Amino acid sequence: MSFETEIEKRRTFAIISHPDAGKTTLTEKLLLFGGAIQTAGAVKSNKIKKTATSDFMEIEKQRGISVATSVMAFKYNGKQINILDTPGHKDFAEDTYRTLTAVDSVILIIDCASGVEEQTRKLMEVCRMRQTPVIVFINKMDREGRDAFDLLDELENELKIKVRPLSWPIGIGHTFQGVYTIFNKELNLFSANKTNISDDIINIDDVNAPLVDEMIGEEAATTLREELELVEGVYDEFKVEDYLDGNVAPVFFGSAINNFGVKELLEAFLEISPSPIGRESNIGFIEPNNDKFSGFVFKIHANLDPKHRDRIAFLRIVSGKFERNKFYNHSRIDKKIKFANPTSFMAQDKSIIDEAYPGDVIGLYDTGTFKIGDSLSEGVKLQYKGIPSFSPEIFMELENKDPMKAKQLDKGIKQLTDEGVAQLFIQQPGNRKIVGTVGQLQFEVIQYRLEHEYGAKCSFTPKRYFKACWMTTHNEEQLNKFIRAKTQHIAKDKDDNYVFLAETPFLLQMAQQDYPDITFHFTSDFKIKTKA
Repeated sequence: MSFETEIEKRRTFAIISHPDAGKTTLTEKLLLFGGAIQTAGAVKSNKIKKTATSDFMEIEKQRGISVATSVMAFKYNGKQINILDTPGHKDFAEDTYRTLTAVDSVILIIDCASGVEEQTRKLMEVCRMRQTPVIVFINKMDREGRDAFDLLDELENELKIKVRPLSWPIGIGHTFQGVYTIFNKELNLFSANKTNISDDIINIDDVNAPLVDEMIGEEAATTLREELELVEGVYDEFKVEDYLDGNVAPVFFGSAINNFGVKELLEAFLEISPSPIGRESNIGFIEPNNDKFSGFVFKIHANLDPKHRDRIAFLRIVSGKFERNKFYNHSRIDKKIKFANPTSFMAQDKSIIDEAYPGDVIGLYDTGTFKIGDSLSEGVKLQYKGIPSFSPEIFMELENKDPMKAKQLDKGIKQLTDEGVAQLFIQQPGNRKIVGTVGQLQFEVIQYRLEHEYGAKCSFTPKRYFKACWMTTHNEEQLNKFIRAKTQHIAKDKDDNYVFLAETPFLLQMAQQDYPDITFHFTSDFKIKTKA
């Protein structure tokens, strides 16, 4: 099979949503249709012992939430599908933002009862920023919810994007009978089926055909025809290029837990979604069909298998062909590295691969060589852009509860912050460890994982900081003066960059006024090595 064909057959996308909209459930059902699993697990809940395939960390199973991005690959209708299932909980939004740098498109899930929620807006902002194509799946149609037209209006108003229904629901809640797929003129009748694939699909060339009345009843058929006529009158004709440019979001309706509407979504997605696209680097835009291999690390996960203490870097391939046991340039440390056991993923199941292509996400066993944002390449050295750290919102000082386990604690917190679970700032004197996160739940995860994976117990003391600000300047003298004046509020991040921990917006504003030659940044995108 040719290199170009390998690229074209791949689809790499993320599934994003507000918590509890059904994201992990939809992921499982896509795997079910792809034959990657035979029976879907129950929806996660604290009352159900059976947990979802894509949730593998023990704390995820206990809390019934996804806190780490899972990567799953399977084949369907001749396509190689790579799904990145992201955390829905807002406390882990930064992991989701980073994941969105590694995908070419997104499926956004909306709960038909709740509509657009806070986290949905934030995620959509990131997609808009990157012009990522988005397909919307309105879920839980078998439950009582809101009118389809009202939901579509809310999507347009709240998410600032045009929508175009490509399927349409027949009723909702107790009157829900199925969906009519506008995209390929099929009637799919609903039957609750939580574990297996349902095939109650009837091809209908003409929605006015008497067969429709027979199948769903005269009243429902009349309503369907009226609503479809309204859809065609209100919404512009669907054009794939508008979707690929990120200007229009196609919308599908269904019930993921019942496997309903999922097949239509998957098949339409494979037909219209983009094959792998290139990325911007420090030497220009790199196209996927460039024959030289390159890729970037967007996630690191330690102890994916607690029995083996492994640490895996997740690498998105951007161009060329990756080959096992071949040497590649690690740009940041300027060193050539080869990989004996690169892996592909099916949740926690891993298999060794000999080669991989643009769009694929592979796991590289890592001994501490990689950091998030690192690039690998063949031939020319390059660095991919756009995987920033954001200023945390909550800061706490890490305290060791067992002095005999100081080494384990140091190693654990370093590895966890390398993963991007949180950010670590070191303050002097005394090497005090300030941990910054975007949500409270991350501290629970850190505490749990330090104890269960590294044998180190810790506690956290809240610190009253407003922002962590990275600093750049061309006036070294002014920087030195600022650091001396603000010693108690200066720290270094894990890359040894100076950071100002501002206590209040007012004190930050005063610092900006008093030290005009210093630029204070709220993301690490702008980091420049500046030493006093």
